[in-house]
Amino acid sequence: MPHKTFVRAPEWEIVIGLEVHTQLSTNSKIFSGASTTYGAEPNTQADAVSIALPGVLPVLNKGAVERAIKFGLAVGAHIAPRSVFARKNYFYPDLPKGYQISQFDLPVVGQGALTIQVEPLSGNAKPYEKVVRITRAHLEEDAGKSVHGESQGVTGVDLNRAGTPLLEIVSEPDMRSAAEAVAYAKALHSLVRWIGICDGNMQEGSFRCDVNVSVRRPGEPLGTRREIKNLNSFKFMQQAIDYEVQWQIDTIENGGKIQQATILFNPDTGETRAMRSKEDAHDYRYFPDPDLLPLDITPAMLEQVRATLPELPQAKRERYVNELGLSAYDASMLTASREMADFFEDAVDSLFSQVRSAINLGAAPCAEPYAAKLCANWIIGEVSAQLNRDGLDIAQCPVSAQQLGDIILRIVDGAILNSGAKEVFRTMWEEQITWSALGGKQARTADEIIEAKGLKQVSDSGAIEKIVDEIIAANPAQVAEYRSGKDKVFGFFVGLAMKASKGKANPAQLNDILKKKLAG
Repeated sequence: MPHKTFVRAPEWEIVIGLEVHTQLSTNSKIFSGASTTYGAEPNTQADAVSIALPGVLPVLNKGAVERAIKFGLAVGAHIAPRSVFARKNYFYPDLPKGYQISQFDLPVVGQGALTIQVEPLSGNAKPYEKVVRITRAHLEEDAGKSVHGESQGVTGVDLNRAGTPLLEIVSEPDMRSAAEAVAYAKALHSLVRWIGICDGNMQEGSFRCDVNVSVRRPGEPLGTRREIKNLNSFKFMQQAIDYEVQWQIDTIENGGKIQQATILFNPDTGETRAMRSKEDAHDYRYFPDPDLLPLDITPAMLEQVRATLPELPQAKRERYVNELGLSAYDASMLTASREMADFFEDAVDSLFSQVRSAINLGAAPCAEPYAAKLCANWIIGEVSAQLNRDGLDIAQCPVSAQQLGDIILRIVDGAILNSGAKEVFRTMWEEQITWSALGGKQARTADEIIEAKGLKQVSDSGAIEKIVDEIIAANPAQVAEYRSGKDKVFGFFVGLAMKASKGKANPAQLNDILKKKLAG
């Protein structure tokens, strides 16, 4: 069903907060040694702890704690020197113990913040930056899964997920539009993958979002929120928020009241519907888990985890702007994922090493910033477009960063034009895919393709002068127009010269020679 477009009156303000369940990338569960591998046969990874057999005791997974700390450090959060696990009591068929081990009043990660880049959904608005505060992030175990419809009238329970380690990341209600909520969720998704604590696979449930939505008139107290559960798509998140906001506004304007509730979004109809009244913390009867000691995190452990952090996206963006001269937009695009940033840096490193050699032989000192900008343009433009067409991500790019650097070098040193470089790139792409499928050798090098296709730019001033002389001799009327002050005629001569050179004439040389010859 197509997404409905809603028009909101300006007298309403939207208030949004997110609770994101991030599955941590440990090999075993948070309180036992059972595997967390996705896709196993039902109940084959449900050990004695997972199914809550009498007498079993939970043992905390150190890897889960380290990943939680890593996230906290990445968002500048307070890491609690002591945190406590609690029992959150409720009944679900797929929760064997009748409670979930979580954290309540003493979470491992305290207040932090995440800076996001927001692309407004309306065409006229400009992108902007916003800081979203993070309230907390706490460790907990996942529940199992109810499987409906396996056979008529029967619901099965798969406990493979029971005990899988989760980090629940709770934001403040700082977002004021679906665009901001989606930007925050995307930034968080990128960050947890960037620092290696979660694979981010939304289809497998590794990254799931609950969205709390309310509306109010500006200046009034917060309205009653409704929580949209288990959104595993950024597109669905936007649609669900848009629908829910309009529903709440319509309900209030028609004299109704919003009741706090947990709701689900149906992507087929584009609508939300209430599932149950929303519980508050006291309804869960939290109390400290008597089987788990408090978690103590020492300064030494903090520093040990800090040493494993890679350069973070915000720091990379600033470095790209300050050291490479890129625009804030380019830097943001290139840091959308760690794989994209790595590809860009590998291409730049390869290119710079060759450009520096050329500089030693007399190349212009401005070549490096120009080369960095070219790399950015190519990766954001041609490379990304080709990846999208073939349904690949940057880690699967057939043309390596080194090969892309070789192509761009030939633009920098004037060997080929940008149009010729695109032909080299497409040829290399197709050849690499073909050879990979056959298990054979690599595609031809950039220089081999340039030579074979005759793409090398004409930089011989004598050859260009000959072309220009012939064109000037054949077009005396246009020469007279140019010399009388009609500068626009200059493009006429450039076009003829490029056509005569089959698009291979060095543009800078051609322009210089044309201007001199036309000056008379």
